[in-house]
Amino acid sequence: MAPASAPHRHEGQAWRAGLIRVAGVDEAGRGPLAGPVVAAAVLITPEHRIRGVTDSKLLSAERREELFVTIHEQALGVGVAIVDHATIDRVNILQATRLAMLAALAQLSVAPDFIITDFVALPEVPCPQKNLVHGDVRCASVAAASIVAKVTRDRIMLELDAQFPEYGFVRHKGYGTPDHLAALDRHGPCPAHRRTFAGVWRQGELAGRGRTGGQPGA
Repeated sequence: MAPASAPHRHEGQAWRAGLIRVAGVDEAGRGPLAGPVVAAAVLITPEHRIRGVTDSKLLSAERREELFVTIHEQALGVGVAIVDHATIDRVNILQATRLAMLAALAQLSVAPDFIITDFVALPEVPCPQKNLVHGDVRCASVAAASIVAKVTRDRIMLELDAQFPEYGFVRHKGYGTPDHLAALDRHGPCPAHRRTFAGVWRQGELAGRGRTGGQPGA
């Protein structure tokens, strides 16, 4: 049974208040031990609604790919930004998430009148905003952003899997699954790992070594 689609109720409230260009913003990759955090902003209006979307985690990979194309075809604008693991280590994951969200908004060719995020507040933006708990299931524009961010990040993790196949990024996308932790125990962290995340430094310390090499492209 397909998950319920996220409604346009919050966007509708903004539209009725005269705030026509609404940008939903979400991220993918706050929790993993490796890889970047990716944020997306999807700009819609009453004429550019995105239907059939919901939290990306509730959808199959195939359905996310289909909706990724639909979102780019139907939205007024889509912005994407990537903040790499080194920046996450330097500024912490929350600040890196905010940086990614702000950069995604900056990628939009038209400025939004109103922003809806999946809970994360963005005090730097000049327009009104709403920060929704579970926004990716409660708000269509945020759900669309979650799909764009997730598909983009998953593609990056596939590239990292080709560079570092021993960690199994293709399966877990960098999250701290038992097989990922076991790989860290065997090999230590690779250049794509977030060194400040507890699971990485703990397993790396147990392994007593780490993969060396240049920074992978984010």
